[in-house]
Amino acid sequence: MMTKNADKKREQMLMFCMDDMVPQDHMLRLIDKAIDWSFIYELVEEKYCPDNGRPSMDPVMLIKIPLIQYLYGIRSMRQTIKEIEVNVAYRWFLGLDMLDPVPHFSTFGKNYTRRFKDTDLFEQIFSNILENCMKFHLVDTEQIFVDATHVKACANSKKMRKRIAQEQALWYEEELNKEIAKDREAHGKKPLKDKDRNQPPSSDGGSGSEVVKTEISEDGKTKKCSTTDPESGWFRKGEHKHVFAYTVETACDKHGWIFGYTVHPGNEHDSRTFKALYDKLKKYTPDMIVADAGYRTPAIAHELLEDGIEPLFPYKRPMTKQGFFKKYEYVYDEYYDCYICPGNQILSYSTTNRDGYKEYKSCGQICKKCPYLKQCTDSKDHVKVVTRHVWEEYLEKAEDIRHTLGNKQIYELRKETIERIFGTAKEQHGFRYTQYIGKARMKMKAGLTFAAMNLKKLAKILADREARNKTLQRYLKNIEKNFIKIEKWCWRSSPAPTLSTVWNRRSLFFIFRKK
Repeated sequence: MMTKNADKKREQMLMFCMDDMVPQDHMLRLIDKAIDWSFIYELVEEKYCPDNGRPSMDPVMLIKIPLIQYLYGIRSMRQTIKEIEVNVAYRWFLGLDMLDPVPHFSTFGKNYTRRFKDTDLFEQIFSNILENCMKFHLVDTEQIFVDATHVKACANSKKMRKRIAQEQALWYEEELNKEIAKDREAHGKKPLKDKDRNQPPSSDGGSGSEVVKTEISEDGKTKKCSTTDPESGWFRKGEHKHVFAYTVETACDKHGWIFGYTVHPGNEHDSRTFKALYDKLKKYTPDMIVADAGYRTPAIAHELLEDGIEPLFPYKRPMTKQGFFKKYEYVYDEYYDCYICPGNQILSYSTTNRDGYKEYKSCGQICKKCPYLKQCTDSKDHVKVVTRHVWEEYLEKAEDIRHTLGNKQIYELRKETIERIFGTAKEQHGFRYTQYIGKARMKMKAGLTFAAMNLKKLAKILADREARNKTLQRYLKNIEKNFIKIEKWCWRSSPAPTLSTVWNRRSLFFIFRKK
């Protein structure tokens, strides 16, 4: 039977309750039940005047609006406001009824610029949500997985200019210089002179796609800088993917709970940005940190092992020219502090350079007659140089940890933990690119996105736990009812004598029999 005029109820006036319109298993209802949002008032109290000015928008609602955007992967704030206008669940979550006006899409941006800019508010929100997860004993800090992903910046790859690349100080430079001075003194070498850090001024140039080449020497290193978002970095992956991007370095546990994050330009290497994230992870006192080959450096291995943390790195192939001997084919003699080449010749210690590498050189006159010369070196003076870092022993300890029984299975958990987090964030939460300009706004996006992911995970677990508890309670009530029925039935029909009664009757029988 065909139904007609299905739209005749459009102009009807109804009375209903907003709470009844949102399903009990809706994600926003579960999230609202999982966390108490009143902690936001304490975080933003200093940003508002206590006794002057007109009443402001509720700060909790102000934070919930971008949280909805990142939770459902809505592409922009304008689209988020349009969705809130027609979505009953969104209105219920924000505390709005069907007739309340929705804030303008520029409201959050203006509040961010005037109140929240240059603050750690969003990182505090992320930390508070993570603390709530820890209260339920859901987080395991024994093993922490670390990795980085790239988020495309809101910058045209053709609008750039070249600047002189200024050398940045390494986070372990001071400690490394002490180790170099100590090693050179042990070998009878003079200490190195202080490095001249005076850098030439950066070049000036036009805007747009114009590439500035003036005042840049041929030997000087340059880097591409975006004119739209100068804080982003030129990221290269493969032959075709060349864009301006940000690097988001993240840490999580084996259950997928996100512990921390840092944001850096896309052209900075993971080993250089590791220290900022590691400082946030120290308070969790992990037993092991699992990272990919990009973190397999002597400085990181030294830092972790000195703090009593086991680093777990994968195998990294030797970066040697094809047809030449690999570095592991040169055997290091720790007692005599020298290397032995495949031709059984000695490479003696020469010096320790500024980068912290000890250089071991062979004798050119002997190598000139060696049958393995073409597989060893192609230098004009026939001298083979093998380098060894002053912290190489820490890398060797990390290699021993990699071969420990069971650690291979731990490293394979990366694809189920940190890699899955990046995939979920990009597929479901709009983390492939950012429409914000600047590193500070990118930090806000990363903090709220990861907070939403932790919050969604917490809400689902608590909902499942509550459902299981209700099922168990119903089961126990049924058992109790059945037990009471059986007990009453037995008492009415034929009450069984107690053991004491049976024993007393038998005792009397034997007593009278003896008499």
